[in-house]
Amino acid sequence: TALDFGILIMFYGIYYGVLGRDMAESCTDRMASKIGYYSETGLPKRALESNTCAVCANPILVQNNEEALIEQTFKLQCGHTFHEFCIRGWCIVGKKQTCPYCKEKVDLKRLFPNPWEKPHVLYGHLLDWV
Repeated sequence: TALDFGILIMFYGIYYGVLGRDMAESCTDRMASKIGYYSETGLPKRALESNTCAVCANPILVQNNEEALIEQTFKLQCGHTFHEFCIRGWCIVGKKQTCPYCKEKVDLKRLFPNPWEKPHVLYGHLLDWV
């Protein structure tokens, strides 16, 4: 019946959602560790410059000849600045709630001030619970 099919699709969605999230978390850890600004235990291998994102290792302000492309950034309470997209991915996809460099706790309420952005966080908590 349609109900059985709907339930089956829901369980497949949850299964692949959990599997995909766990794979993304593993990839996030590995990528950040290879860049050198993040270490699960101990101190990072590299010193973080003030204009570098510790998640992607790209400069925060990118300049192209005369025009300057200024990207959206987010500054944590610890003082480290990241690309907004990078720190959101770090917190949502990577399931981390700490600064990638110094491991100070990230205030998710400041990171997601708009109510329509919170479903991603709630969906992540649901997948963690399952």
